[in-house]
Parts: sequence; structure tokens; C-alpha cells
Amino acid sequence: MDIALWVVAGLFAAGFVVGGVVKLTWPYEKYAAKLHWPRDFTPGNVRFMGAAELLGGLGLVLPGLFDIAPVLVPVAASGMALYMAGAVTERIRRAEYRELLGDLVFLAAMIFVAWGRFGPFPLH
Repeated sequence: MDIALWVVAGLFAAGFVVGGVVKLTWPYEKYAAKLHWPRDFTPGNVRFMGAAELLGGLGLVLPGLFDIAPVLVPVAASGMALYMAGAVTERIRRAEYRELLGDLVFLAAMIFVAWGRFGPFPLH
């Protein structure tokens, strides 16, 4: 189970980090032209989301990898679960049901990592 938690945390951390870097580095106009949802948010909101994804993604693996405050791994997973719950809520509000599945998978993965690392398989 420990290996499964590492794999899930690592894979989804990569997704969050890449998404965060894109939101932080792409010009807002270019990003909003590729996707429709950013037009409903200010450039500052999108940058904030990018920072949250980048920091949350790093928090899923780096504390456990370097054994520096490993309790931050489930804290990061909990924070990213809340972030993804917001994304799911926004998808439902906008009736974007085709895109909803990906957000639900990310949400479930973060709940799994938070449960595992807070509960039966903590990092020591």
C-alpha cells in the first residue's frame, strides 16, 4: 500500500506541477484562447490557481522524499482535495460534464493519499 500511495502521489503531483507551471507561465490571453473556463476568471485568479497547483503538487512528494516535515504530504493532499472539490463544483455549475471525470479522478486520488498518509500508512 505504501508503494501505491507513492505512485499515486507522484503521478498526480506531476499533473498538478505541470498544470501549475502552465498557468503561471503562459500569457493569460493565450491560455484563455485554448480553454474556455479561464475567461470567467481574472488573470490574477488563474495565476493564483497555478501557484496553488504548483505548491500543492510539490507538497505531495518533496516532504516525504527528503524526510523533512513528512506530515506535509497528507496536508498537501487534503488541500488539493479541497481545491479539486472546488473544480468539481465549478464543472457542475457550468454543466461541463464531459470534463468532470478528470476532476473527480484527481479528487479521489487526493482523498486516497490524505487517508493513507494521515491514517494507516504515515511517512516516518
